[in-house]
Amino acid sequence: MQQNNSVYEFILLGLTQDPDKQNMIFIIFFIFYMGTVVGNLLIIVTIKCSRTLGSPMYFFLFYLSLADFCFSTSIAPRLIVDSLRVKKAISYNECMTQVFALHLFGCMEIFVLILMAADRYVAICKPLRYPTIMSRHICVILIVFAWIGSFIHSAAQIVLALRLPFCGPNLIDHYCCDLQPLLKLACMDTYMINLLLVSNSGAICSSSFVLLMISYFVILHSLRNHSAEARKKALSTCTSHIIVVILFFGPCIFIYTRPPTTFPMDKMVAVFYTIGTPFLNPLIYTLRNAEVKSAMRKLWHVKIMSEIKR
Repeated sequence: MQQNNSVYEFILLGLTQDPDKQNMIFIIFFIFYMGTVVGNLLIIVTIKCSRTLGSPMYFFLFYLSLADFCFSTSIAPRLIVDSLRVKKAISYNECMTQVFALHLFGCMEIFVLILMAADRYVAICKPLRYPTIMSRHICVILIVFAWIGSFIHSAAQIVLALRLPFCGPNLIDHYCCDLQPLLKLACMDTYMINLLLVSNSGAICSSSFVLLMISYFVILHSLRNHSAEARKKALSTCTSHIIVVILFFGPCIFIYTRPPTTFPMDKMVAVFYTIGTPFLNPLIYTLRNAEVKSAMRKLWHVKIMSEIKR
């Protein structure tokens, strides 16, 4: 990465400078990250190995868990390690790489949530055409386009980041590298860069959230014509999705759809979608989904029994 500046590393201020609080941060976020890794890998392995979870919904859930795992891994390990360091230095190249990974997997999560909403819409509103519309071949094509779209988005973000010249203070008042805190350090007028940021990340977050809310409103409205059992099952699935959407998009919209200003609460708000959502998604999709829980029990029972026989 070509550096258009005299700064070769940044200093992350993290969530706090208090040593006692930093030790608490290490413990809390280490537990959160381990829960994220175990939970999402458990879902990935279960869906991959289970024959009963072959529907498009679980195909998309597989990629949601994969995106969650990668998204959290691009942020949490450095936050955990930095909580034990006095000097939280990150090189320019590492910072740019983190910006790219943050937006690649974050955008992928957005696209997968949209695909999951589309899957539920077709399953509930057009059940007779569901096998044709959401065939395996079409699902694979949709996921490929999601990856391509995510790559294009993150490439646009990294192009903006690489255009920022840094020649003065290198203190980032955050626990990770992202465009918003980097804009404050740039030695240039960042109005146009921020406008491009809002029109890119902000527009994706806002439009996706509105689209998802409209789709779930249509789905819930159409449930009036279904049986009580079908309504209960559909409501259980849709409620899980709506919870995930609100937890993820609320903080994202707050961060990426405003003028180039920062608030003291920004770091805590960012924790919700960078650390909290990847941790909660496995809990939401397993605790509220009887099929996933049943498949997990069967899968791990078979594995345990095979180990015992050995």
